[in-house]
Amino acid sequence: MLTSNIKLPFRQIQLPLPEIALLLAAFFWGTSYGITKEALLYTGVLAFIVIRFGLTSILLTPIFIKEQRMGLAKDWKFAIPTGGILLCIFLAEIYGIFHTTASKAAFLISLCVLITPFVEAITDRKLPSTAIVLFALLSLFGVFLLTTQSSGQPTLNTLSLEFLFLDLNKGDYSILLAALLRACMVVTTKSLLKGKTLSALSTTSIQANVVTLGALFIFIATDNPIEQLFPTNLSFWVATFYLAIFCTIFALFAQNFGVKHTTPSRVSLLTGSEPAFGAIFAYYWLGESLNTIQMIGGACILLATIMATLRK
Repeated sequence: MLTSNIKLPFRQIQLPLPEIALLLAAFFWGTSYGITKEALLYTGVLAFIVIRFGLTSILLTPIFIKEQRMGLAKDWKFAIPTGGILLCIFLAEIYGIFHTTASKAAFLISLCVLITPFVEAITDRKLPSTAIVLFALLSLFGVFLLTTQSSGQPTLNTLSLEFLFLDLNKGDYSILLAALLRACMVVTTKSLLKGKTLSALSTTSIQANVVTLGALFIFIATDNPIEQLFPTNLSFWVATFYLAIFCTIFALFAQNFGVKHTTPSRVSLLTGSEPAFGAIFAYYWLGESLNTIQMIGGACILLATIMATLRK
């Protein structure tokens, strides 16, 4: 495993870089919900995807060209399918959230944590490890508690009833599709890019290009107002630059970097801590409060990610 040695006066600590990068990606993704909601006040969904990933493409193009000349991106064609999956993920997530509640969407999208080990098991033709399954179940249980929005102070009995009688609408099914696609994304990336000459940044660049072109094609085909592509509000561009640099470039780089140096199951598990970081951001930045059950859920998620990070 790739590590970074930090020398201290008394001892040497090894930090697992892939896991740390994935946790940082989860943190940035956790902050992206509120910021994206603000950005969407000034433009449409498809236009926002075009602008966000178009900006990402522009920022990464010089790096891709440099690595292409150095022979570090000669296998770029293998990243194209992952870009197509990423486009479908964003479309499913954003359109799904319009037809369901945010709490239910957060729970359903986090099912990718549970789905990934089994998708990986199918492709590798072997059973997922017991530890990964237990960590995933703990994280999934934590997400369920964290995203509970029951009136009053919920109990575990009421939570069980809510789960059993969960009413899925078209938005919920769209989020479920996104969760499945997220699982397929990391497994496909691991499979297609294994042994290929393609850096994580070049992979992110190709994916951003595919998402931009795909979203732009859909935008034009569905006759959306062209003005949506040119918002003039400064707050929109501040939010978009933040999302492009931290929540897209860095986060996707971290995911692609993590896939190369750890297992797809651990990638999904660590990025599955996203709802916990989102709750912390909402609490301190937006002033939202958490009840006891939700705080227990957040603790479960963070506990699962810590154990996965420390486990060799």
